[in-house]
Amino acid sequence: MEDVKHSIATLQAIRAMGVSIAIDDFGTGFSSLSYLAKLPVDTLKIDRSFVTDLTAAPEGLALVSTIIGLAHSLKLKVVAQRVETEEQSHVLRLLSCDEMQGFLFSKPLPSEIFEIRYLTPPPAG
Repeated sequence: MEDVKHSIATLQAIRAMGVSIAIDDFGTGFSSLSYLAKLPVDTLKIDRSFVTDLTAAPEGLALVSTIIGLAHSLKLKVVAQRVETEEQSHVLRLLSCDEMQGFLFSKPLPSEIFEIRYLTPPPAG
């Protein structure tokens, strides 16, 4: 992100090829509001630390709610990372989070099992 103009041009070229672009781990590191407003992205992935704190304290809920509202106001899809409990999932649905990922849905799978489980057509008949 040292050369934001170059990054924007590169992301625009990638997006023009039909590839969706996400900002991962939003709220930590280099992800800032100034970048969010400038970069041609489609999805914002809420950092797992915010999701972990979502049901632990009112501040956690406030932060996640604000991130989702901000992303939606910028027409971005929101993905919550590291959803591990039904309570987190329920609150995220109430906040209109678009997608969730985490151990609540599946542990990491070897590619062979993933392919069999999710990519192989069901048997005929």
